[in-house]
Amino acid sequence: MKKIQFFLLLSGLLFAAVGCKDKQLKDQTEDNDPVVELSDEALLDSVQRRTFNYFWDGAEPVSGMARERYHVDGDYGKYNMNTVTSGGSGFGIMAVIAGIDRGYVTREQGLERMTRIVNFLEKADAYNGVYPHWWNGETGKVVGFSDKDNGGDLVETSFLMQGLLALHQYYVNGTAAEKALAVRIDKIWRKVDWNWHRNSQNVLFWHWSPDHSWEMNFPIRGYNECLITYVLAACSPTYGVPAEVYNEGWAEGGKIIGPHQLEGYTLNMRYQSNSGVGPLFWAHYSFLGLNPTGLKDKYADYFEEMKNYTLINRAYCIRNPKGYKGYGENAWGLTASYSVNGYAAHEPDEAGDLGVITPTAALSSIVYTPEESMKVMRNLYSKGNKLWGQYGFYDAFSETDNWYPQRYLAIDQGPIAVMIENYRSGLLWKLFMSHPDVQKGLKKLNFESPSLK
Repeated sequence: MKKIQFFLLLSGLLFAAVGCKDKQLKDQTEDNDPVVELSDEALLDSVQRRTFNYFWDGAEPVSGMARERYHVDGDYGKYNMNTVTSGGSGFGIMAVIAGIDRGYVTREQGLERMTRIVNFLEKADAYNGVYPHWWNGETGKVVGFSDKDNGGDLVETSFLMQGLLALHQYYVNGTAAEKALAVRIDKIWRKVDWNWHRNSQNVLFWHWSPDHSWEMNFPIRGYNECLITYVLAACSPTYGVPAEVYNEGWAEGGKIIGPHQLEGYTLNMRYQSNSGVGPLFWAHYSFLGLNPTGLKDKYADYFEEMKNYTLINRAYCIRNPKGYKGYGENAWGLTASYSVNGYAAHEPDEAGDLGVITPTAALSSIVYTPEESMKVMRNLYSKGNKLWGQYGFYDAFSETDNWYPQRYLAIDQGPIAVMIENYRSGLLWKLFMSHPDVQKGLKKLNFESPSLK
């Protein structure tokens, strides 16, 4: 055992020293094996690699898409293990791109997987080019997210398109086979009818159902996780929406601006939450490809806004007004995840704080708070198999309730792997921001960014 630990430690140090893509780096796998001390770089790689595996080894085998969830004990209750998710697969595509680039799998293996995914998407149920939230991964038939939510989900589709546009850029100048796949991805992208989801208004609507039409009646207004939806709607070369839809719908004619302070930090925008701030995934989903660094428009400086948004979440947990066990500067992060009683959108306020820490919250914020997020990563890793499994850190836990479920969710795992890669290399940001349609769309909306040419 000591020899194994020494080898692992030496491997981690060598990895940090030379930055090699060590395909053989091993981390804690045995049930009672003490945690090996790793350098920051080796720890980042270990977490990224295991989380990548959720979307590689853990993918639904027929479609190659990301399973909505994975329960280690095999107990899925009312859910089906073969249900795949559009948004989570968009995150997963980006995680796999990073895995290919780091040598976790070969470029040939990656192309085979991405081809399988595109094959699925070309035939799967879609509505005016807009995909549903869930499908059956074996058949491509829609699985209703709720009774009336059984058709096009524009927000989840935008998360998927964010990943596909990054993939397009990864392959567009590659081999003949990669270029051919990029052409097929472009066709999928061009089919999405963003204008249909305006329902003849200057706002985008989240859902449309072939059975219930617009009955869900959910206009998408900011600020929440949906900035990327409006950005991509403006970017579309075939069904692009005018800037007024962004300014009048998303920004509500300027009402999105609402300067306020929380926990000593200033925010410029008004958030779709009663507490003045929402769950932490609002700082992640739109920015997996959309680079917040230097990104500005008349409503916000997005990097500074999301950094403060993250620091508010952290400061609240450190203050810990409800006195939960385990909260502190090495254990913070409230966001939507599994909860002690089902599922909840945990956030830093009296009603939203249920004593549940969700690893994706702090870890996916590493681009905004690198030192603070690394402390959380080290603390979580030190807990060993209580929190750490075959696909990385389990979804959520509560020390107060002694609750440690061995479960994963695609939409929580994906941002961890993607944001770690963006922190390490900026790869996914570079790819997405380089897409010509993204460049045009951001300019249409009068964004400023160092990535704009």
